[in-house]
Amino acid sequence: MRRALLRLKRRSDFLRVAEARRKYAAPGLVLQARRREEADIPAAAIRVGFTVTRKLGGAVERNRARRRLKAAAEAVMPEAAAPGHDYVVIGRAATRGRPYAALLDDLRAALGALTTHRDGVR
Repeated sequence: MRRALLRLKRRSDFLRVAEARRKYAAPGLVLQARRREEADIPAAAIRVGFTVTRKLGGAVERNRARRRLKAAAEAVMPEAAAPGHDYVVIGRAATRGRPYAALLDDLRAALGALTTHRDGVR
């Protein structure tokens, strides 16, 4: 079943995910995850946010990296992400030049490492 991805846009949402201290670092990205407890958001929804720091380069390079991460998330997360969770995908220096198939594998590995059957996120 493919689920739609909702976007994280507020800084407070990004900080809440970071406070959970659940992350996985892959060569092409870093994935942070948090079980969501807010009642005003549908329980089955998957929310995802994207961030790329200035260390990666100018606006053009950062936007290109962010677009690659968004495409990878749209391809992988509806099937592999745990419902009722928030995720933040952070770009790394390797995001820009990493082959797209490897980026997809990085995201799958990160989701697999963070997901458990018991509660969705370790």
